[in-house]
Amino acid sequence: MEIAKKRMQTCCFTGHRELPPEEQAEIANRLECVISAQYQKGIRYYGAGGALGFDALAARTVIRLRESYPDMKLILVLPCLTQTRGWRPEDVAEYERIKAQADKVVYTAQQYTRGCMHRRNRHLVDNSGVCVCYLNRDSGGTAYTVRYAKEKGLEIVNLVQGEKCVSP
Repeated sequence: MEIAKKRMQTCCFTGHRELPPEEQAEIANRLECVISAQYQKGIRYYGAGGALGFDALAARTVIRLRESYPDMKLILVLPCLTQTRGWRPEDVAEYERIKAQADKVVYTAQQYTRGCMHRRNRHLVDNSGVCVCYLNRDSGGTAYTVRYAKEKGLEIVNLVQGEKCVSP
């Protein structure tokens, strides 16, 4: 029962690595509104996958909102220890900064394997009751993860379809 209760208090994030530059401020605003609304509904745990783009934006937003909601927790679910191999130095620095501020870090594999990203995504979904996503195409890892979340019965909030809102 305790696991089921925690799952219903948990939200995961999934989204594209590339976000349209002209939409980033609006996406960030919607994300802050949605996270605040989920918090008001009792969500306390927020899981992000540590990727560039939407994952990093979601993690930074949770970190910022913890100032207002101190019992909000950021959980990073990372695919492997070497996730940042090949990344630009400034992206690695941001990743490390986010990781240092996470309340918990989980690795689903030690080394990169062909399936480690899917394993990470399934772990996020399997331990959540809500999935907040930025999904604007029907293929790729984000689309797969959102389909999986729907199959598992999660509430899906797609920021692409979101209305403008004003942060609380």
